[in-house]
Amino acid sequence: MEIVRSVRCLLIGTPAATAAVLAMLSATPVLLDAQSPPNLNAPAPRTADGKPDLSGIWDNLHNRSCPGGGCGDLMVSREFLNIGASLKGGLPYQPWAAQLVKTRTAANGKDDPVARCLPAGIVHAHTSPLFRKIVQVPGLVVIMYGYNAMFRQIFTDGRPPLANAEMPAFFGYSSGKWEGDTLVVETSGFKDEQWLDRNGSPLTDAAKITERFRRVNYGKLEIEITVNDPKAYKAPWTVKLNQSPVPNTELTDYLCLENSPNLIGK
Repeated sequence: MEIVRSVRCLLIGTPAATAAVLAMLSATPVLLDAQSPPNLNAPAPRTADGKPDLSGIWDNLHNRSCPGGGCGDLMVSREFLNIGASLKGGLPYQPWAAQLVKTRTAANGKDDPVARCLPAGIVHAHTSPLFRKIVQVPGLVVIMYGYNAMFRQIFTDGRPPLANAEMPAFFGYSSGKWEGDTLVVETSGFKDEQWLDRNGSPLTDAAKITERFRRVNYGKLEIEITVNDPKAYKAPWTVKLNQSPVPNTELTDYLCLENSPNLIGK
């Protein structure tokens, strides 16, 4: 028998950005028949070549409620709203970027590309309240997302990072290599004017992102993210996210439709 995880959200004249959150939260991962719970403190599983196996369904920490105006009973991560929440003094915005974030935050994030059913991009996707699924095979790591059938490829076959992208992409172009038990991923070639969080922290086409994936044990995945974007920030900055596995679970399809009647502007 299948058990469907449901999320109840309140729609009270919410702006499009909270509608975007609703869109993300409308996907319904399916919990399969219960099995014996895993030992979360057990060592991380390994692949046949001895590398830590990142495969599985993963979820973020949920340590605060959704903003007022919508999905009031939902918990999200603080980084979903502000990716720099853990940084003393906040993100080192360039002056124009700081003003832009103030404007976007005051508008309740109604212009978030996710509100228009566009891909979330690397950082925004990492903090999505929906599950994501990692599949690790020789030469490739694929991340599939519960929102809008998004996917991302990280090539681990030895190819160098892309120097110049002829076709910029929301997720850029990622190459990874193992340094001990840590998968280090370098990504560039981003589309311009992306959002890193619900508050609208910008990412430009000049950005380079370095991620360090480390499966500490069976029950914990650390993702350290360093953003180097001199157009938008005065200096590179680094945050760390923690994710936990969700056993006996699979993703289901969810497609966001831009003309949905739930997409309400402010």
